[in-house]
Amino acid sequence: MFKKLFGFMTTMERCSSEGTTLANAKINKEYIIKEVRTNDEELKNFLFTLGCYEGEIVTILSILAENYVISIKDARYSIDKDLAETIITN
Repeated sequence: MFKKLFGFMTTMERCSSEGTTLANAKINKEYIIKEVRTNDEELKNFLFTLGCYEGEIVTILSILAENYVISIKDARYSIDKDLAETIITN
């Protein structure tokens, strides 16, 4: 009731409404990219050249020492945790 009166959302509700970052995603599960959340245009353009943009399907293949091997459009890339945190998925 308190939550409803004052408009508070639990962490789980906030994650489901805003999406989650690729850094928190599960291995071997397909996700749809909702957005790339960064103010760095160069970083956004780099991810775009990899095929990482809104509506595209991405899968984490493995995680080793904060490096994420991801699959986008039948290609595999290795990105670091900072990049993975900018990619918002469903």
